[in-house]
Amino acid sequence: MILLRRLLGDVLRRQRQRQGRTLREVSSSARVSLGYLSEVERGQKEASSELLSAICDALDVRMSELMREVSDELALAELAQSAAVAEPVPASVRPMLGSVSVTGVPPERVTIKAPAEAVDVVAA
Repeated sequence: MILLRRLLGDVLRRQRQRQGRTLREVSSSARVSLGYLSEVERGQKEASSELLSAICDALDVRMSELMREVSDELALAELAQSAAVAEPVPASVRPMLGSVSVTGVPPERVTIKAPAEAVDVVAA
């Protein structure tokens, strides 16, 4: 099962780490406890929209950018999950696949790495 809170936490952690900031710095700036921010980043707590706004402000990241990155990761996770159970790729994901380019790889087997797992895509 795909958990949105885990994907959101992963993206928040990456944003913070890209800036070279500590949990303590961001929690102080966002005025949220260090422990709670840690739980949000680990996907153990659901963040309210108010809390997300405060964290985004502390990271100087637009919430729309954060949500776009989460949405992209969710699409990959859904694709990985669909492939794992041999379901066809959902129509909403197909347009994204048109922008994927793979060169220098045998067409029989391509591996797409999603955030939490790898999926084998086999040419038909």
